[in-house]
Amino acid sequence: MAKAPQRRTPRRVVNGVLFLDKAVGISSNNALQKARWLLNAAKGGHTGTLDPMASGLLPLTLGEATKFSQTLLDADKAYDATVLLGVTTTTADAEGEVLARCPVDVSDSDIEQALVKLRGDIEQVPPMYSALKHHGKALYEYARAGIEIPREPRHVRIHRFECLSRDGDSLMVRVECSKGTYVRTLASDLGAMLGCGAHLTALRRTRIGPFVIDGAVLLADIEAMPPEDRDSLLAPVDSLLVHLPRLDLDANQTRSFTHGQSAQGCIGAAGGVFRVYHDEGFLGVGNLDDAGALVPTRLISTSNQ
Repeated sequence: MAKAPQRRTPRRVVNGVLFLDKAVGISSNNALQKARWLLNAAKGGHTGTLDPMASGLLPLTLGEATKFSQTLLDADKAYDATVLLGVTTTTADAEGEVLARCPVDVSDSDIEQALVKLRGDIEQVPPMYSALKHHGKALYEYARAGIEIPREPRHVRIHRFECLSRDGDSLMVRVECSKGTYVRTLASDLGAMLGCGAHLTALRRTRIGPFVIDGAVLLADIEAMPPEDRDSLLAPVDSLLVHLPRLDLDANQTRSFTHGQSAQGCIGAAGGVFRVYHDEGFLGVGNLDDAGALVPTRLISTSNQ
């Protein structure tokens, strides 16, 4: 006799931000799906991918928080990384095939001089093994087929690129950079400048915007908790917007704002973008003009908070 199909528990509305410490060996999307499953969350997204070989901070947005993911996609980031001199690979990291091995005869001073040249505003050619699209297809798909696609250099800003320690040909480095920076390309460029080649052997993201890895949780930590306690790990939706000034509305202004209309008479604040509240409830984001009219640019649903 055939078994009756098991009923799946309906996904529930979960709103908030989960600051995940992604482990090595899992993709960002798989980490997101596992977290959604553990929280039984209906909707979720992430704020910038980490390669499977990388670990570290991966903020996950759930429910209404997905509307503000772009905030962190555009933010500066910080990484700790390990670079091995003398070996180049197809992917500029440890997952690629070795292309060449060269002797390493560089001093600490040589390394510092090369690092200086890679700081500040630089042009960086995205690697072929990346998720960037060309005619709707990821570059890594072309790379796996042996096809080289011309890529335009992109402007990025390297706020910090320093060697923390050296163990033979292996360097521990720290990078603070703008969005769109490929740390493995930095490692490859460093090796090229030193004349010996290099590739990335480890990468850990430690900061995105104002958020740091301290306090982030592993998937294993979530799994070990009783299901009823897991929501306590979530930060509120507006935690992604702490960099914006706050504006509180009265009842009449709130009525207009939440219906997609401009709220008038918002005096006492300079123009600009604000996170907006009424009676401590977060309503969304609005743009305030010099006449005191607040135009909603992103509203959240208050019915399921």
